[in-house]
Amino acid sequence: MRFTDEILIGGVWRRGGGELIETRDPATGEVITAIHGADLDDVHQAVESGRRAAAEPGWRDLLPHERARLLVRIAGLIDERAEKLATLQTTDTGKSVNETRALVASAAGTFRYFAAALETLEGARTPPRGQYLSMSVHEPIGVVGAITPWNSPIASDAQKIAPALAAGNAVVLKPAEWTPLVSLALGRLITEAGLPAGLLSVLPGPGRTIGDAVVRHPLVGKVTFTGGTVTGRAIGAAAAEKIMPVSLELGGKSPTIVFPDADLDLTVAGILYGIFSSSGQSCIAGSRVFIHADHYDEVLDRLVRHTEKLRIGPGGDPATQVAPLVTHAHRDRVAAMVDRAREEGARVLCGGRPPEGPEYAAGAYYLPTILDGLSNGSATCQEEIFGPVLVALPFADEEDLVQQANDSVYGLACGIWTRDYRTAWRVARRIEAGTVWINTYKQFSISTPFGGWKQSGTGTEKGREGILAYARQKSLYWGMGEEPLPWAGV
Repeated sequence: MRFTDEILIGGVWRRGGGELIETRDPATGEVITAIHGADLDDVHQAVESGRRAAAEPGWRDLLPHERARLLVRIAGLIDERAEKLATLQTTDTGKSVNETRALVASAAGTFRYFAAALETLEGARTPPRGQYLSMSVHEPIGVVGAITPWNSPIASDAQKIAPALAAGNAVVLKPAEWTPLVSLALGRLITEAGLPAGLLSVLPGPGRTIGDAVVRHPLVGKVTFTGGTVTGRAIGAAAAEKIMPVSLELGGKSPTIVFPDADLDLTVAGILYGIFSSSGQSCIAGSRVFIHADHYDEVLDRLVRHTEKLRIGPGGDPATQVAPLVTHAHRDRVAAMVDRAREEGARVLCGGRPPEGPEYAAGAYYLPTILDGLSNGSATCQEEIFGPVLVALPFADEEDLVQQANDSVYGLACGIWTRDYRTAWRVARRIEAGTVWINTYKQFSISTPFGGWKQSGTGTEKGREGILAYARQKSLYWGMGEEPLPWAGV
């Protein structure tokens, strides 16, 4: 695989002026490549170039169906290079190749979906209350800052870039410092598809400097961020100073609920997928499982037995189910949180350590772990671990369950397992979360809005309205009366 020390700054591929960033293969710890990230001057140039490019008549006046045609071309190029993009993302993030293939396909589908949504998006003629014709239209914001996470870069990139371009904006993308390679590859592909120069910049670098500079730049009219709640809170504060719209998709500590009548084969498979796929490095991971007390031991036993059979290995092996974590430092953080759980009194039912053997020694591996014996108020049950760690808790009845499930600062997702549609409906409506899955988990559609409640974020992505999140609404009034307005006495 060939890499160059170039980033995309204001439509120009060149070496960044910032720190040297080494990217490492999480399965081996070996350096993949090193690139110079952006510096503050690069941020300024990218934003200024974006402002000019977005104002150019060739882009500003491009009809919606013509912008849609560009998005379709981008989707086609992603499809053509899907295997290379998936392999690159596996190497950079450690994720299993089966998952990265799905993420690449999702990115292509996102561009294609927003092309279709743009073709059919309509303004509104509003009912007049006087001698005028009134209507509502949407116009571009200008420059959008998009800050994306390391756990699913290409899919997250697409979910921000595609609707922002569809709405007529320029985008300054700040990918995660740990995993910039697939975002840069996507940037090359998008420019190759014919996007006018300056409308997209890709600026790897530390969030504390480069991300912060993007957020605070006076010409950035909106920021969309996916990542941790602490960073999201800081971005929200900076946005408030600018009186700037912001979309925040943040952390989670999502409950999964097992009712007594649940289909256990369906349930166990769904719970394991919900927490241990992506090696638990997912904001919507079902990391707290609430099991009815009458079936607690039975369900927990099945979960432990099947967890111990999961295949651990490098992301490039199609047989791998649980791949290494993104970095050794992150693996060590997860391990420290499991050690703290032990101190809180947790029983470690399986996992709780790195796997043994020479094939794992150099990688950032951690065994899928199941804990119990803690109260829902414990730090382990309240704080996001972002690793392959599941905490099991019993519940006695529906009121007890709802109270515990909602006893969290987060409100991102939830899973419910039951054969009773009445129970599913009733509980789903009472759970404080933006997404609820019933008898499934971690399924997504680009056509269905996604967002968090409480400290899991604000605003939504996806869906036809996803384009409007990157636009400003304007009202127009056309006077239709034949007589002058009476106030002036003309």
